[in-house]
Amino acid sequence: MLPMVNMAAMAALPKVLVEKLALGESDDKVAAIAEIVASADEAGLALLQSLLASEVQIVTEKKIVLLVKDGKAVDAVTGNAVGPLPEGVEDVVLNNRLRREVESAIAALKLVSTDRAMRLAAAKALDGAADEAMLPLFAKALEKEVDPEIKILLTQLQASIQLKSPDAAVRLAAVKALAGSGSSSTKTVLLALLEKKGDEWSEPDATVRAQAQISLQAVESKLASGQRIGQVFSGASLGSILLLAALGLAITYGLMGVINMAHGELMMIGAYATYVVQNVFRARLPGLFDAYLVVAVPVAFISAALVGMLLERLVIRFLYGRPLETLLATWGISLMLIQLVRTVFGAQNVQVENPAWMSGGWEIASDVVLPYSRIVIIGFAGVVLLLVWLALTRTRLGLFVRGVTQNRSMASCVGVHTGRIDTWAFGLGSGIAGLAGCALSQIGNVGPDLGQSYIVDSFMVVVLGGVGQLAGTVYAALGLGVVNKFLEGWAGAVVAKIIVLVFIIVFIQKRPQGLFALKGRFADA
Repeated sequence: MLPMVNMAAMAALPKVLVEKLALGESDDKVAAIAEIVASADEAGLALLQSLLASEVQIVTEKKIVLLVKDGKAVDAVTGNAVGPLPEGVEDVVLNNRLRREVESAIAALKLVSTDRAMRLAAAKALDGAADEAMLPLFAKALEKEVDPEIKILLTQLQASIQLKSPDAAVRLAAVKALAGSGSSSTKTVLLALLEKKGDEWSEPDATVRAQAQISLQAVESKLASGQRIGQVFSGASLGSILLLAALGLAITYGLMGVINMAHGELMMIGAYATYVVQNVFRARLPGLFDAYLVVAVPVAFISAALVGMLLERLVIRFLYGRPLETLLATWGISLMLIQLVRTVFGAQNVQVENPAWMSGGWEIASDVVLPYSRIVIIGFAGVVLLLVWLALTRTRLGLFVRGVTQNRSMASCVGVHTGRIDTWAFGLGSGIAGLAGCALSQIGNVGPDLGQSYIVDSFMVVVLGGVGQLAGTVYAALGLGVVNKFLEGWAGAVVAKIIVLVFIIVFIQKRPQGLFALKGRFADA
């Protein structure tokens, strides 16, 4: 049996209309589609959906229209089941023009659906695609609509069509209604009214033009507000990534004084650990794929932490107090790690797929969509920051790290194993870098050079915020992220980077301790 909705469609639509839609010429079919839209009948929606799904077949000589699905057929007019398919049956072929008409009609008819999500999606889909034949449908939909958001969209769609009316009063009312829109397509429509072709205006009525100018300013204001919201969000997103990248560096460089040029490669290790976990879940646990990040996060942390601790034990502990040698040694190690990853995984970037719950975005305004992946990363950065703060201020390890940082000799005198604390602190900072790599894998491809893009920015964040200051790292990361995004919109990405770098250089010249300075005595000073 065919779905019951199709059975209802067969019984409800007139025979002449069904035959016109299935058997007529292209213009006849377009006219039939317009009639179905004007009727605002769910039966017409069902028939059009069947037509788009290639489930409508015809016998031209006998003027028979059938709905065929899974080898079973019913008469499209009577709804009666048909036995064996008659001879000469053929599909109804839709050319590009008819397919567009059917798709628009289906979107329009969904406006009368009982499902709010379907009505909202239909209203958004019709933005810029509605025509005069849909005015009766919009009127019916507006009568029934109770949702404020959908009602505003329908009013604006109706107004955009009424702009073509020969009646100046109707056009004036339509232009006033469009003032409440925040869509770029509405801005385009209003700009078209204010164009002048030769000596004649596109909109002949001066009153309508004046109102169009007022409505245009209102629309541009809303679009600018949406753009600013998007820029702030993008800046916060960039800032959260810089924060994750710099948090580990705030420990290894800010608290321990180690210039670790391999910090970016520790981020890369976290990203590749995420990639490996993803592949294991895809191969072994496909049904749980959307949960792979739950495993990837600790694996990324542990992988980078172990590499970092090994690096500290074998190389860095012999170079404390010798910053130039430390810089050169860690830079050489970074090159070795890059080559090792290229040997194991190849030189090409690899793709880490977002879980389903991180796909898509939250549309807070017209033309402003906040990707779920970025929202999750901002939240993740906040959680990591909280855990780091708790680790440094509420745990025994954190107490020892702060003690060794502020006065290494005195900490050693009271029984603190400073060498072991250095290893654990370096492992903590490296593990946080691995978490940064895990987060970065969700917003772009993972490659051997991943960390190189963030190492300089990470150092800038730590230095600007104040060496050894987590609060300063937070303010510096978010501030640089937001400022950078606003500067990019004004001067471009390259110039924005230069301006930020010059600002940091001048700032450090005036305030070498950064935004926040450590308070207390340092035995090593």
